[in-house]
Amino acid sequence: MTATARPTLVRAALLTIVVTMAGSLLGLVRDLLLARFFGADGGTDAFLVAWTVPETAFVLVVEGAMSLLMIPVFSRALAQHRAAREVVAATLPRVLVVLVTLSAATAAGAPVVVRLVAPGLADPALAVTCTRLTAITVLTFGIAGYLSAALRASGVFGAPAAIHLAYNVGIVGLMATLHGRLGIVSAAAGVALGSLFMVLVQVPGFLRHVGLPRRWRGSAPAVTLGLVAPIVVYTLARQAQVFVERHLGSSLAPGTISYLNYAQKVAQIPMLIALLVCTVTFPTLARNVAAGETEQARRRVETDLRTVTALILVAAAYLVAYAPRIVAVLLEHGRFTAADTAATAAIMRVYALGVLGHAMVGVLSRPFFTGERRTWYPAVAMAAGLAVTTGLAVVAVPWLGAYAIAAANGIGITTTAVLLLLGLRRHIVAVSVPAVGAATARLAAAAAGAGTAGWLAARATASWSALPAAVVGGLLVLSVFVLLARSAGIAELRRFPHVR
Repeated sequence: MTATARPTLVRAALLTIVVTMAGSLLGLVRDLLLARFFGADGGTDAFLVAWTVPETAFVLVVEGAMSLLMIPVFSRALAQHRAAREVVAATLPRVLVVLVTLSAATAAGAPVVVRLVAPGLADPALAVTCTRLTAITVLTFGIAGYLSAALRASGVFGAPAAIHLAYNVGIVGLMATLHGRLGIVSAAAGVALGSLFMVLVQVPGFLRHVGLPRRWRGSAPAVTLGLVAPIVVYTLARQAQVFVERHLGSSLAPGTISYLNYAQKVAQIPMLIALLVCTVTFPTLARNVAAGETEQARRRVETDLRTVTALILVAAAYLVAYAPRIVAVLLEHGRFTAADTAATAAIMRVYALGVLGHAMVGVLSRPFFTGERRTWYPAVAMAAGLAVTTGLAVVAVPWLGAYAIAAANGIGITTTAVLLLLGLRRHIVAVSVPAVGAATARLAAAAAGAGTAGWLAARATASWSALPAAVVGGLLVLSVFVLLARSAGIAELRRFPHVR
């Protein structure tokens, strides 16, 4: 990499992180408003079932398949000194035909989608209406993913990073202005509008840096399905955790799907922050693997694992100790009642125990995708974890209800994380399982101590209002964790890992 290119990539990375974090924060605002305006009832459940469509479409055609298919195609064309618009002429018409067909089929088949995802839903008609509105995202997300791939291949990163922000602007805007008139349907309409904004925010950059072809014809570049299929299957298997949650949750009391959704969204906030570490270090890891620098790659992965484990475990200790206060501060407004807070907090405590597994999957899956060849191992590991989740949930739901779904989710994803760790050593990077296990055990002991201190403090401050209690509790848990972790010799608590 040249000296000129390095600062450019650093600026691009910083821009991407800043804009993406802004979009994620607005996404949190979106979830808080959803709770404030609509609470947790059968209507919110119906919307969340419909939201399954854009959730699945996003991971496939924005983060997954579209990016993996089109970025290499555009990059090869540019490397061969061909105009990117030639690729557009050869591929965009075909992509649009597929996307329009799938979007129309989803809208037409909305009743079938609802029955498959949530057969026991109290108000399936409302879910069908919302699903037909969100079905447009298959088309708009696909176009947004295509434009993002073209722009990133051309070295433009600002507009693609802004799609999360644009998406949530649409949802928040319509919910805020129309929730009184349209009810929960305003959220579904906001999803459709936000997905259109994802396209529009990229069009100016696309026209300027890529451009439309003068003639809409050309031979389509070859795409190797074998390179894409393993990642698509892996992505779908991971998303299927949500399918299991909503399918089984629909058979329980109205509002259960909402409680599960709110609990999971709050519990996974620390994971999203922790995985920014991997977002920054992934290019370094990819370069190490490509250059055959196995020792550097091993150290990079082990450092990331320890750092993310530390961040997740201290957050999990805090979530378990202060779950009711956290949920009350974030969600107990408007139609979200104290009873909703109690139900959500109880489920969130169970979810918090599985957040480390989710974060580890995020860390451990990336090295498998650093090379030119693709492996099916991550997809197989994810399928095994999904089978564990499904089996445990089906057996335990009649006795434990929503707690069984949350617990099964954590056990299943942790199974996948263990399989990925073992497979990573055999196939990609020879990480030291004893070293990773020992560091995790020390961090877990520190988290247990911090969580116990937080639990006792939460009982001692039971008469305090939620916000000051949550803030003081967070500072206490963090301080005790850092003290105990440093005493145990965890290096990541003394310095943040840097990218070399």
